[in-house]
Amino acid sequence: MTSQRKTTLTRPTFDIAVIGAGVFGSWSAYRLALTGASVVLVDAYGPGNSRASSGGESRMIRLGYGPDEIYTRMSQRSLESWRELSAQAASPLFLPTGILWLAQEHDSYCEATLETLRRCNIPFEKLDPDELATRYPQLQLSSTTSGILEPNSGVLLAREAVKSVVAKARAKGVTYLQEKITSPGIAGESFSTSAPSGTHRSATPRLLNSIETASGKEIFAGRFVFACGPWLPKLFPDLLGDLIRVTRQEVIFFGVPAGDDRFNPERLPAWIDFNHLVYGIPNLDHRGFKLAIDAHGPQFDPDAGERVVSDEGLHAARSFLAKLLPAMATAPVTESRVCQYENTANGDFLIDRHPAFENIWLVGGGSGHGFKHGPAVGEHVANLISGRAHIEPRFSLANKDTLRRRLVF
Repeated sequence: MTSQRKTTLTRPTFDIAVIGAGVFGSWSAYRLALTGASVVLVDAYGPGNSRASSGGESRMIRLGYGPDEIYTRMSQRSLESWRELSAQAASPLFLPTGILWLAQEHDSYCEATLETLRRCNIPFEKLDPDELATRYPQLQLSSTTSGILEPNSGVLLAREAVKSVVAKARAKGVTYLQEKITSPGIAGESFSTSAPSGTHRSATPRLLNSIETASGKEIFAGRFVFACGPWLPKLFPDLLGDLIRVTRQEVIFFGVPAGDDRFNPERLPAWIDFNHLVYGIPNLDHRGFKLAIDAHGPQFDPDAGERVVSDEGLHAARSFLAKLLPAMATAPVTESRVCQYENTANGDFLIDRHPAFENIWLVGGGSGHGFKHGPAVGEHVANLISGRAHIEPRFSLANKDTLRRRLVF
């Protein structure tokens, strides 16, 4: 048996290697290229693939985040970039459907959302039950006492958007490789670290010189950004295995009645009901009404997990559908998919250096709400690496915990 011969890319050493071409990785690669750095972007399955957390048809972009103004302001900045990207694309990538929050009496999260929107000078409308019933008679809102409409928010076409960002990055000189990365190492040493949950940095940080691919390529770079979503705890099991939990999330599309436009984006905004952990997206591109349950599902393997919707998941979705949109109670399923969240304990992102390697950055923990923030995350990563920004404490490794208490939605 002959051993596989290791090959080195013919291009000189890259300034930065970004591993993961999802929304965080693609925007990071693009923003880094704008600084003049030579960048290589690597992904095992391809931008917007069906295993990726950034795959699928659609994602909401909302500005409301309860009391978490940090995410509201990130979403504001990101929306500007998404609008710009959409205007440059052959067909729109951002659809201004509006976002409707469904609130109940004494709803502290929605009340905090109102205050944050006011502080950030974001346009919104507060709707009482009569106004909701008049505007959106499709919705059965028996337990809803008010609504918050973000008229300038909407929906991003996720798969196409990520592919467009990668194309934009390549146009700026980023090298793209579709390769599986093997577990990284330095001089044959294990890459794992015994630093407890990233609470402190090694007294003598080391440097990673290169990464290897399953096909035998060796990629050299000065810095490495691992933005590989649900694969982060796989690559760094000792460090992140207990800090990022990957969960199975089911999404179902229901066919609207023939000739019925009540569920199209012109008449129904995307909506969120965090009291019941469910959200819906109108009938985009005539593919059906999308309903998804936001509660965290069971643990999931992004490589080997079967992506077939469960009977339990379909039953739960139909139960919500019958309560909220009774005209769709018996609607047929037109499409379904299984994606995943990669959750930190409270929902905050992870954007920090590896505690044992000075030139490795960890970017992830999208926690089900991260897609919209891709542009702002990429900007922050570029600023961190170039020394123009400091690590945000909420995104730090030291701030991550194993005790799961979801606070960010």
